[in-house]
Amino acid sequence: MKAENPMLPQVCNVIKITKETPDVKTFRVQTVEKKRPFTSKPGQLGMLSLLGVGEAMFSVTAMGEDWIEFALKKTGLLTDALHDIAEGQQVGLRGPYGNTFPSGKGKNMLFIGGGIGLAPLRSLIRDVFENRGDYKHIDILYGARSYDDLVFKDDIFNVWPKMPDTKLHITVDRGSDEWKGNVGFVPPYLEECAFSPKDCMVVLCGPPIMINMCMKSLEKMGFTDEQVITTLEMRMQCGVGKCGRCNIGSKLVCVDGPVFSKAELADMPQEM
Repeated sequence: MKAENPMLPQVCNVIKITKETPDVKTFRVQTVEKKRPFTSKPGQLGMLSLLGVGEAMFSVTAMGEDWIEFALKKTGLLTDALHDIAEGQQVGLRGPYGNTFPSGKGKNMLFIGGGIGLAPLRSLIRDVFENRGDYKHIDILYGARSYDDLVFKDDIFNVWPKMPDTKLHITVDRGSDEWKGNVGFVPPYLEECAFSPKDCMVVLCGPPIMINMCMKSLEKMGFTDEQVITTLEMRMQCGVGKCGRCNIGSKLVCVDGPVFSKAELADMPQEM
């Protein structure tokens, strides 16, 4: 549940740090009372803060009985500082914020992620697998610059491929001795896989250029704008729609998003 004051961070302990790639770490946090800070739905966000450094919004990537996780890529002052902390240190956390992914129950699911863009998708993928009987076939297409840059390797190589009626499609931009799979960018690999749009919901997240190119590929493949869902994380500061930093036209990403359909994006100014 949300805190009474949405701007007041809870003090949380970092109980586990997992190094995913050279510049991505996953942080598992819980309150000082050893409870889950809040309950979020797939697609929602939390505002992480470090005293004396700052705060920023990140997607919730997983949630447990008494913890919540965020995967952070080193991109600047705050994320650099968070990457330097150790297990046992404290951070501030407020949330949850934003809307959530629409229900795809009863449909085939196609997840498309690029790089750290798999982080917000992971929360929905986990939820779908926890309710596996409510969905049809599941495809997960994920790509990164190299094998070393693939996040959540245990999930994508050991856990998710073992789920019933589920297929993983992994690609990297640059091959290496340790990578024997597909080499190439996500959008052309998407077209090569030739997924059927019939009774399918697509959830897409990654770098803006990848999102735009994949949307064009999906259109060529026969997917409608209403079938394609994406999530945006841009310039969010207050989280409650007061500062206006994350506006796209009349929409505020922190309140009206971060989840939008391609149809909704078509009615918004081209600021991505």
